[in-house]
Amino acid sequence: MLRCVFRLLLVLWAGSLWSLAAWVAPTLFHAQSDRQLAGILAARLFSMETYVGLGAAAFALLLPERGKFKWGFVAAAFLAVNEWVLKPVMATAHTNHVALGLTFGAWHGVSAVIYVGACVAVAVPILKFKFH
Repeated sequence: MLRCVFRLLLVLWAGSLWSLAAWVAPTLFHAQSDRQLAGILAARLFSMETYVGLGAAAFALLLPERGKFKWGFVAAAFLAVNEWVLKPVMATAHTNHVALGLTFGAWHGVSAVIYVGACVAVAVPILKFKFH
C-alpha cells in the first residue's frame, strides 16, 4: 500500500513540475500585466514545488527500494539548489542588475536549466516503472 501511495505521489509531483514550467508560469506572465507580480507568484509556485519534491524524497526514504529513486533524489536536490542557492543570487542580481558577474537574466537561465534537469530526473523513475 505504501508503494502505491508513493507511486501516485511521484506521478503527481512529476506532473506538477512539468506543468508549472510548460504552462502555469508562462500563463502567469501572459495573463498578468504586472510582470513583477507575475514573477512573485511564479517564484512562490516554484518554492512550493521544492517542498513537494523534498516531501517525495523523504517519503522515498521510507521504502525498502529507495535505491531505485536515486534520480528522484537528484531532482529534489536540483530544486533545493534553485531555492536556497540560486534564488538569493537572483534576488541580488535583480536588485543590483548583476550578481557574481552575471545579470538577472543570465541567472534566470541557469535556474531554468537546473529546473528542467529536475523535470527530466523525476521522469526517469516513472519511465523505469514496470507495471505488474
